[in-house]
Amino acid sequence: MSSEIRLAFAHPSERSEATAPRAPLDRISLRDHIVEVEIGAFQAERGNTQRICFNVVVEVTPLTGPIDDDVDRILSYDRVTEAIAHELSEERLNLLETLAERVAERILLEPQAVRAFVRIEKLDRGPGALGVEIVRARDKAQSEPQEEDRPHPRLVYLSNPAIASPYLPGWIDQLEARARPLILCVGASDLAAPQTGHAMTQRRIDLLAIEQNAWVLAARDPRCVVVSTRTELDWAMKNGQISVWAPSKVVLDAVDGPSAHPSDAVALAAWFAATFEAGEMLVIGAELPDETGVALLHSAADQADL
Repeated sequence: MSSEIRLAFAHPSERSEATAPRAPLDRISLRDHIVEVEIGAFQAERGNTQRICFNVVVEVTPLTGPIDDDVDRILSYDRVTEAIAHELSEERLNLLETLAERVAERILLEPQAVRAFVRIEKLDRGPGALGVEIVRARDKAQSEPQEEDRPHPRLVYLSNPAIASPYLPGWIDQLEARARPLILCVGASDLAAPQTGHAMTQRRIDLLAIEQNAWVLAARDPRCVVVSTRTELDWAMKNGQISVWAPSKVVLDAVDGPSAHPSDAVALAAWFAATFEAGEMLVIGAELPDETGVALLHSAADQADL
């Protein structure tokens, strides 16, 4: 076996040593850290957990001066396992590649970290271990976004009468004039959705019914763009685009998903508003939800105009 092939399957610590820069670096490692989690792009992987194994090596800048047996002076192993736990708790992911990138980026936020070798393997998807390994250096890692840089959108729930109202373009004009990014949410149409008698499939059908109505709203006003992913929503908020939330992906990928049923669309929108740290939520043409993590407003216009 050639040295290149051997290194490809060796522990990341050997790859770290083989590709080390001239400057001396210390290494900390995490071996065979197994977590059971729901992950994967295939339908068969949804709703089921599987074992994934992490092997991580972090190259760190050597300390200057004595360590003095002080844990606060070193990069603790806990920071590596915490990075893994944090990224697994953020949202359900389809790809190991995405998870590896995020774990590496979070590790490289530590001031001592220079390079991170992250190998992740699925242990239950075949006769062997199926995985990915990446190497990332500090200069390629994204900095943690500052709190003041994170947009806090204004979320507006529109009832079906509000969507059909002739006042809709004027309301959007007024909402668009505000400086805060705007995300619109809707419920399902008034047409009855198919009933399956099966909880998981019914949940998907009910979420898709909301998405169909989102496209109805988009047809009413070309400024409204239907979006389904966090990436699209983040881009839209930063670039002044009005988004209409299509909920399936965000809801189904959430580790700690909403307790609200899709039929309770206002409560579902309130969960989404809290998840995206909305500054406030305006409800037009429907009753306010009982509990939410954001400030709630009820439009007086809906009572007069709908």
